[in-house]
Amino acid sequence: MRSNDTRCSPYSDHRPPEQPTTGPGTAEQPYRWVLPHDEQAAGAAREVTRAALEDWDVNETSVDEALVVVSELVTNAVEHAQPPVVLHLAQPDPGDVVHVEVDDGGRAELPGAWVASCAPDEHGRGNIIIDALATTHGTRVHSWGCTNWADLHV
Repeated sequence: MRSNDTRCSPYSDHRPPEQPTTGPGTAEQPYRWVLPHDEQAAGAAREVTRAALEDWDVNETSVDEALVVVSELVTNAVEHAQPPVVLHLAQPDPGDVVHVEVDDGGRAELPGAWVASCAPDEHGRGNIIIDALATTHGTRVHSWGCTNWADLHV
């Protein structure tokens, strides 16, 4: 079931870390990376996501789907929000679900360079793609910014 219900994420209202950290990638200690707030962020996010999912022995089809979702969430943060951009990955139940979160610093006053340079019909499909690939996804708004998240069956 897909949802944009902001209460569905298993994570609390946490402040993004100042430095990237890595952990075992469980619900209690997810992987975390602070990403650049620029056009290289999605590529960096895909690289670290692939490495984490391979560590968890996630099958290639699920890795590919997760990479698309991560790209969409990170690109959205870079194009529509202020820094920081922080990627969180966790596998609460190994072999079942991968949980992806992207924190940002809240809505930007102006859109990013890519969105600003496009015609309206050239962007805006990210949520449709995430809806098709994720089992559920949503958004949490915090005093310091926003968290967009998705759960993917693996």
